[in-house]
Amino acid sequence: MKKASILPMAEKGIAGRGILLDVARHRGKEWLDKGETFTHEDLMDTAVSQGCEIRPRDILLVRTGCLEYFYATPREEFYEGFKEPGLTYSRELVEWFQEMEIPNLVTDTIANEVTIHPESGVALPLHNALMRNLGVTFAEIINLATLAADCAEDRQYTFLTLRHP
Repeated sequence: MKKASILPMAEKGIAGRGILLDVARHRGKEWLDKGETFTHEDLMDTAVSQGCEIRPRDILLVRTGCLEYFYATPREEFYEGFKEPGLTYSRELVEWFQEMEIPNLVTDTIANEVTIHPESGVALPLHNALMRNLGVTFAEIINLATLAADCAEDRQYTFLTLRHP
C-alpha cells in the first residue's frame, strides 16, 4: 500500500475546519431509519438549518445516529435486514465533493454510505467514487453523539479539527 496508504496522515496528523452535519437532528429523529438516504443537497440543507455553511476543503462529520441505534437496540434487531443509512451515490454528489475539494468524510455509520444503492443495487459505490477516484479519506463508526449534543446546545457546528498521533 505504498501509493494508497493513509499512514502519512496517521504519522503526521491532520488539521482543518470541521463541520458537524447532524442529519438525524435536522430530520427530527434520534437516528435515521435503516436504509434512509441523503444527498449532498441534504447536507447543505442541514448546514443552513444549523446556521452555518459548508466551505471548500471542510472536513465533514455527518451524524446519522446509527451508532446510538446500535447501542440502544438488541443485536438481532440491529442486524436483521441490515441496511445502514447514509449518503447515496449520484454523479452530482461526486462532482460536488470534487468541486468542494472535501478531503475527509467522517460518519457514525459502518460504511459512510447507504449499504446498497437503492436504484442500481450496487454495494458501496461511493467507496470507489470518493476514495479511489478523488482521494477522500473516510473515518467510520465514529461516536458523534457527544459532539452533536454540544453543537446543538450552543449552536456552534464548525470548529478546528486537529488529530495528531
